[in-house]
Amino acid sequence: MLGNFSYSNPTKLYFGQNALQYLGEELSRYGKNVMLVYGGGSIKKNGIYDKVAAVLKRSGKVIIEDAGVMPNPTVDKLYEGCKRAREGQVDLILAVGGGSVCDYAKAVSVSAYCDEDPWDKYYLRMEDVSNRIIPVGCVLTMVGTGSEMNGGAVITNHKTKQKIGHVFGDNVFPKFSILNPIFTYTLPKYQMTAGFFDIMSHILEQYFSGSDDNTSDYIAEGLLKSLIHSSRIAVKDPENYEARSNIMWIATWALNTLIAKGKTTDWMVHMIGQSVGAYTDATHGMTLSAVSMAYYRHIMPYGLHKFVRYAVNVWDVSPDGKTDENIAREGLGRMEAYMKELGLEMHLSGLGVTEDMLDGIAKGSIIMDGGYKVPSQDEIVQILRESM
Repeated sequence: MLGNFSYSNPTKLYFGQNALQYLGEELSRYGKNVMLVYGGGSIKKNGIYDKVAAVLKRSGKVIIEDAGVMPNPTVDKLYEGCKRAREGQVDLILAVGGGSVCDYAKAVSVSAYCDEDPWDKYYLRMEDVSNRIIPVGCVLTMVGTGSEMNGGAVITNHKTKQKIGHVFGDNVFPKFSILNPIFTYTLPKYQMTAGFFDIMSHILEQYFSGSDDNTSDYIAEGLLKSLIHSSRIAVKDPENYEARSNIMWIATWALNTLIAKGKTTDWMVHMIGQSVGAYTDATHGMTLSAVSMAYYRHIMPYGLHKFVRYAVNVWDVSPDGKTDENIAREGLGRMEAYMKELGLEMHLSGLGVTEDMLDGIAKGSIIMDGGYKVPSQDEIVQILRESM
């Protein structure tokens, strides 16, 4: 049964090869001080920085730079960004990069004028925003997180070995996002494929929950089939515009809150993967791929009918003469083969996880109750062990 819900998404998207031409129009809506947020400098090497900076200068903006956002943004970096935003009296934060940069920009937007420690308020107590929010815009250079059209912001605290996401309300969503698929071409294969699996994982987290007769599930199946098709093309031909544009659009729809409507949603793969990331600083998508097969085989008996549907509708498994369990297992087997085909990390040991970390990773995994099986901490340790 489709549950009760309300839906709102205020982010305006500009999609395509000419999407950046609309940046100036959006900038005209904000004051003169723009904080330009980006990562390790790849946007300077590939020319995207110069293109964005030229638009900012033509628009008469004062650029306050905040570079060096890491793949797993830290709480210390968050504090640094908040100080810079306040001192620069920033009117807009413009994130140019992938999901981590967009997440970080949103975290700064709600934290710069927070009257207490934002880590405590937003990431430990999960409270709503009650202070001034600096608006955010995004120019996307990597796909995967869907952060360009949602209110999520994940921050890592290395001291406490915690990686936690807060999903803020639509007042924190980016006001606009520029999506040019060509900007994703220069991404190394490792990051590209990690992003592909992040997209898949987002869809599966929402798909493997609730009843079967749900419009959201039909949308999810279509997104998954399109992703599988286009990602296979992109791995062989990274500059195939059709494939990369389809993947960019799928990534946005995978986590812009639409397909979660009317469902409970799971998110345990992300909770476990994020805890792995807090210990290893490994690439997010790879932490998800490393634990997914063990996790889904663990919960399969509790949502068998959906796993059968997944096998048939997404992986084209023929059900003829097979038990439901065999159909479901064959579907997961095809998923595993696809993951290996993409070159994803299939074992936690490959990400630097050691046996002595497992209990701590399990304790750091926030337990969610929206899936087919609410795992105990002991079960999470078992899943982690099977993922080694």
